[in-house]
Amino acid sequence: MKKITARQREILWILLGVKEEITAAEIAESTGVSVRTVHREMEDIEQLLGDFGLDLIRKSGKGIALSGSETALAELRLFLREEKPAEYSGEDRKIYELCTLLEAEEPVKLFTLAHSLKVTVATISYDLDELEPWVRKFGLELVRRRGYGVEIAGLEADKRRAICRLAAEHLDLSDLVGHAPRSESNPVFRLLLTTVGKVSLMTVESILWDMEWKWTAELPEIVYMEMLLGLAVTTRRIEIGRGINSGEEAGFSRVSDHRSIAGAEQFVKRLEAALGQEFARAEILYMAGLFDRVQESFSSSGVAYGDIELMEIVYRLTESVAKRTGLPFQRDRSLREGLLEHMDPALKRIREGTRIRNPLLGPIRKDYDYLFTIVRAAAQDIGLELTIPDEEVGFLVMHFGASMERLNQLKRSVRAILVCASGLSSSRLLATRLAKEMPQIEVLGNISWYEAARLPDTDYDLIISTIDLPIDKERYIKISPLLTGEEIEKLLSYIQNITLKNREPASPGESDQLVREEAALDRLKSYKGILDEVVSLLERFRFHPLDNTGLSLSRTLAGMLELLNGSGVVGDAGILLERLLERERMASQVIPDTGLALFHTRSSHVHKSSLTLYRLSQPVLLEGGTEVRVILLMLAPRRLSKESLEVLSEISALLLNSELVKLLEERTEPEIRRYLSSELLHFFENKM
Repeated sequence: MKKITARQREILWILLGVKEEITAAEIAESTGVSVRTVHREMEDIEQLLGDFGLDLIRKSGKGIALSGSETALAELRLFLREEKPAEYSGEDRKIYELCTLLEAEEPVKLFTLAHSLKVTVATISYDLDELEPWVRKFGLELVRRRGYGVEIAGLEADKRRAICRLAAEHLDLSDLVGHAPRSESNPVFRLLLTTVGKVSLMTVESILWDMEWKWTAELPEIVYMEMLLGLAVTTRRIEIGRGINSGEEAGFSRVSDHRSIAGAEQFVKRLEAALGQEFARAEILYMAGLFDRVQESFSSSGVAYGDIELMEIVYRLTESVAKRTGLPFQRDRSLREGLLEHMDPALKRIREGTRIRNPLLGPIRKDYDYLFTIVRAAAQDIGLELTIPDEEVGFLVMHFGASMERLNQLKRSVRAILVCASGLSSSRLLATRLAKEMPQIEVLGNISWYEAARLPDTDYDLIISTIDLPIDKERYIKISPLLTGEEIEKLLSYIQNITLKNREPASPGESDQLVREEAALDRLKSYKGILDEVVSLLERFRFHPLDNTGLSLSRTLAGMLELLNGSGVVGDAGILLERLLERERMASQVIPDTGLALFHTRSSHVHKSSLTLYRLSQPVLLEGGTEVRVILLMLAPRRLSKESLEVLSEISALLLNSELVKLLEERTEPEIRRYLSSELLHFFENKM
């Protein structure tokens, strides 16, 4: 029998894991290769299946499936479990080497690694040369000495960060939470999943959810998943005896501001009972630090409303794509909001050198080739001094593709929930593709995999997911965000044969009428929230001339905050001053090509949103040597409604308008308020 490759093994496990046909595009997405590669591999796979008395069935418009007896299928599964693949890819080898070294108690001999991977010692040595810069990024050292072996040395907390990054770079959500991860088909991924604590991940997640902390329910999915992965890695490290040592304990005490220690103690108590493990005090402090950092990062998330540098990048990118295509992307607020939410973490990933995975890159380049070329050129033109990889360009194309296809919603008959692994870009693209190709489906929203697992089935008719979910196969259908012709037929068949048959009978029109009424009330509440925020902000808007002769930036800002005393806006002005100065140290607050700066922060020490303008008697020097004479101060509470964030985001976007900048620099308070009122009224009317 012919030896099979690791990729062929992976494809066979995918075919064994589905009950119905699966498209070549879906297989390509799951394996990270092109559709053409999948079809090429099928020739060898078909020959192998013949040895087991199995057939490969190709159905036009539906996909590919295995056909044969249960006995033959069982024999194939046994063969795949026992047969070693013909070779490991270079990437697989490096994952294996990192996992082995990060879990090892003592140095590992190069010969041992070479023997396990069936390569030469020279190959292992070359791999380690390439891995050394990656290891150093986490403050770790790759120690290599003749006769000693090789090991990764450094603090335990840094090793945990490295493991989490390794998982983020090589594992999909389906691998971590789905029923049929790639671990069955690839021993390297099986090792990686073991290293990240996959066996206890869902137990940890269940306990985390049962804590019923309000802040966890409000986390973006990517942040929730990063935290969950950090906790799962912690349980695995303790299990193999790699706990935090006493020397590091003091460090974690300093990292945590003690907000989350009580919560961490309760969480660990439940975790100990569920896993049968004991957690040292240092581990409780470590978890408290994790919880603190997540809450702190989330409290500043959504702050893109005041990030002028990010606003400028999105503005220039949108303008450039609009000029090249002739399409009015600038008018699409949904596109702007999506890009703002996406670009902040994307730029962070690129600057940190994180490997970006986009399993849809092949289909995107095929279906949106013209737009891909345009977006890549636009991304190069905006002068970021960063190399934007094609994988990231692919995500941007999905945002612009969704904007191109965005149509008015038609009357719906089936309520659907979307679960998308690639975030906002893929969910918006899939939603607009559904609106265009299948107007009978009403998309209620996009939720995370863990929310989908707990959502009552009375709240929806159908879950459409781009990943495997930890729920019964009958409760959802998996497709790609690009919604190919094959998938449209597959989705229609699913709706007709499963969704509509399982729907509870109701009086004609009664269910639809109830949904419409509830949706109408939600929209009215949202409109009211936006209008209330606009009116209160405009009523509180004030202009103050400020004599800052001889004052530093810090004392100038302190004087600005002092003028807000008695307004009911500010609590502890000292803490707010530190937050404002910290943001200035992190990034420029200056509006490009103006003498105006926007200083902004969100804090629990701000009681209500506020917008105030200050014209200074003399220029003040900011970080980077820039001088400004006018400062717009935007303050907001730490917890804000979606509607309030939308209004603040709209005001920030208006600052890229030269007309408003001129008014802020030269005109009176009533004139500025009138302009803002007119623009925000236009914004509100467009929401309706």
